[in-house]
Amino acid sequence: MLMNNPPLLPSCGANSRILSNLALFIIAAAAFTARGVDLTLTPLGTYATGVFEEGAAEIVAHDPETQRLFVINAQAATVDVLDISDPAAPTLSFTIDASPYGSVANSVAVRESLVAVAVEAEEKTDPGQAVFFDTDGNFLTSVTVGSLPDMVTFTPNGRQVLIANEGEPNDDYTVDPLGTVSIIDLSGGVANLSQANVAQVDFTAFNDITLPPGLRIFGPGATVAQDLEPEFIAVSHDSRKAWVTLQENNAIATIDIGSGAVTRLTVLGFKNHLLPGNGLDASDRDRAINITNWPVFGMYQPDAIASFRVQGQTYLITANEGDARDYDAFAEETTVARLKLDPTAFPDQTLTNNARLGRLTVTATLGDVDDDGDYDELYTFGGRSFSIWTPDGNLAFDSGEQLEQITAAFFPSNFNANNTSSAFDNRSDNKGPEPEGVVVGRCFGRQFAFIGLERIGGIAVYELTDPYAPRFVTYANNRDFAADPESPEAGDLGPEGLLFIPEEQSPIGEPLLVVGNEISGTTTIFQISRAP
Repeated sequence: MLMNNPPLLPSCGANSRILSNLALFIIAAAAFTARGVDLTLTPLGTYATGVFEEGAAEIVAHDPETQRLFVINAQAATVDVLDISDPAAPTLSFTIDASPYGSVANSVAVRESLVAVAVEAEEKTDPGQAVFFDTDGNFLTSVTVGSLPDMVTFTPNGRQVLIANEGEPNDDYTVDPLGTVSIIDLSGGVANLSQANVAQVDFTAFNDITLPPGLRIFGPGATVAQDLEPEFIAVSHDSRKAWVTLQENNAIATIDIGSGAVTRLTVLGFKNHLLPGNGLDASDRDRAINITNWPVFGMYQPDAIASFRVQGQTYLITANEGDARDYDAFAEETTVARLKLDPTAFPDQTLTNNARLGRLTVTATLGDVDDDGDYDELYTFGGRSFSIWTPDGNLAFDSGEQLEQITAAFFPSNFNANNTSSAFDNRSDNKGPEPEGVVVGRCFGRQFAFIGLERIGGIAVYELTDPYAPRFVTYANNRDFAADPESPEAGDLGPEGLLFIPEEQSPIGEPLLVVGNEISGTTTIFQISRAP
């Protein structure tokens, strides 16, 4: 069910205040239309693996020379290579087997006929591999990188490959490897690549210094260097700097690529859900769309990050998914109902009711400010938003409650549905729409952000002409909520990896957006068109 324009108003259980807010939001978005460029997203074609909820389509990369997509298929431990010379009928050309190099491929990137694949070890706490192929799938070489390589990218100049090595602990927290970023020097060519060309950037320099206030270091017995877990990388236009999300730590690291040094740890702080425009729907048991203000702080905890430039200035955009540590030996998740709330900080103790905040997932590691055994503050996972930051960590814009307002307007009967179920309000107590992926692309003379919503699904599009006031453009969701989620008729579920293909690299001369959907195991190609 693809929708690029919202219905007039939601109808499923929404109270008058929410109806009013939604109406005002839609009217305001429409009022800005004349100031920018509007787009539509039209699905052209889908390649379906037929594998449900096994990560059969995750990260996507494109080679314009061969018009092939390289898609991470975690279920099969392969990279599926798709021919998209006709994007309306993508077909599987061949697969690259990652199993000889480790347990599973986690990420892929392509540049100038060179394919780089991040492969984790059989034991995830052991060092992984960066494996290089040509675009016909022929093995070229491999080098050892850090533990749990989770994301790979080329620098814009093509001289380096960067890999975010998450370095997660084992389940009993007896082994906790360093979180690192591998910088692989390709200046001598891949044929001459050796382990000497790999620099491992770690955070050991921060083990014995005063840390920025608010940095989350909380793993049992972990040093700072063990606790920081690189998730995703954005690189500056001049290939000199990298910005790395540290999701669980609610921070971003800045790396000087030339020296291989971490030059800054930026703590992202917390989002106050009591402020106007920062509401959230906090309960899956109230049988209503109830996006309102609550006495809760949100940890931004971004997953994907991208950099872009406006009028010579660099900005960072993050998808604030949120993530918790959940291991056999240590689990931080709890709910408000399970906590003892300080009666002075929370005089209204009915907040713990399930129809209010009781079901909301929060961390047990923050909030007991005076260390007396009860909670003075509440901290939930993720921002349910995307944010734009300056490179020095100042917040230029946060979308506040907009993503929940938008999805409520488009799909009121399936608001905050999960990616495995169409049930109404299912994810309100736990990260809502859960924005995970973001990519920035230029088309029709403007820059746009495409934000993937992991749970309800779909892509929200914003114009970035003014980074301090990006304009909502459209929302498209190629999902049929009436169909069985495990059936092909359900469409796309759980968007994970997003890829923008500019018109000059497109097989049809029009800009495209490619989305890998981990739950439905589908890779869908959207044509991006200028709206009439």
